[in-house]
Amino acid sequence: MTENDLKKMLLTNRKMREVLEIVASLQLQDAWVCAGTIRNFIWNLLSHKEAFDEETDVDVVFYDATISYEETILIEEKLKCSYPHYRWELKNQVYMHQHSPHTSSYKHSRDAISKYPEICTAIAARLLPDSQVDLFCPYGLEDILTFKVCPTPHFAADQDRMTVYRERVCKKNWKRKWPALIITGIEELPKDDRSGLEA
Repeated sequence: MTENDLKKMLLTNRKMREVLEIVASLQLQDAWVCAGTIRNFIWNLLSHKEAFDEETDVDVVFYDATISYEETILIEEKLKCSYPHYRWELKNQVYMHQHSPHTSSYKHSRDAISKYPEICTAIAARLLPDSQVDLFCPYGLEDILTFKVCPTPHFAADQDRMTVYRERVCKKNWKRKWPALIITGIEELPKDDRSGLEA
């Protein structure tokens, strides 16, 4: 699967296209559908499952310093009311660096996405005015396509961030759904805590 293949698949999948169109209609600055929404779409395709996963949150990010944290929640609530068949998660990246240890303020959405915990999660797409897909994958598609889970350089560079990474992959329990996953960066966990995470 190339980036162009993925763009076509995002457009031809009815639900994914609808999500991209809804997000574009919000006219938020620097807005993207990202993270698990796109990652799981790919993993499902490769696993011969239904591509758009009803259990997956629709992760939407944008970057606008003029919109407060409280206003962001209101926009998210409106999305949930207008399109209740999707599990919306809307985050203004102006504030989200606070959830990552020792992380400076993000400069824009792509800066934030590139500093997500896992390389396979650092991916985003948006619908352009000409109805084409703009894809952002700073580390390429290789990790996602080979079912590899490993920390981004930003997380790998800091012990506290790596603790967050390890706790996150344990909590997510992705291997239950995608047994082919190979999870790295968990070597310091006690053996019992790694059960179910190793190939």
